[in-house]
Amino acid sequence: QVHVVESGGGLVQAGGSLRLSCAASGLTTNNFNMGWFRQAPGKEREFVGFIARIVSSTYYADSVKGRFIISRDLAKNTGYLQMNSLKSEDTAVYYCAAGFRMVASTRAGDYTYWGQGTQVTVSS
Repeated sequence: QVHVVESGGGLVQAGGSLRLSCAASGLTTNNFNMGWFRQAPGKEREFVGFIARIVSSTYYADSVKGRFIISRDLAKNTGYLQMNSLKSEDTAVYYCAAGFRMVASTRAGDYTYWGQGTQVTVSS
């Protein structure tokens, strides 16, 4: 059984940093795309960024580019979302997801396994 679990959320002041972790277990391979998404109250889930299974290339939404960094530890099957210079508009529940398409995607529907989410609250 596959489990994807996010951790590291919390309350942080604007301008601060936070690092989220995403641990995937039960997969027979570490060869998957890891996507990060977020959902703020009253809004739709939106793409944040991904790290692709091929050459671990990364891609970010414009709203977080230059502030967020995605990385992964293949040996631990764990991914990370380093969030810097946080803004109040970054407040949301953050989700990570595992997908297996050949080309990593920004679409939530292209990811198969999802975590339960972790709350990030940025106070201004």
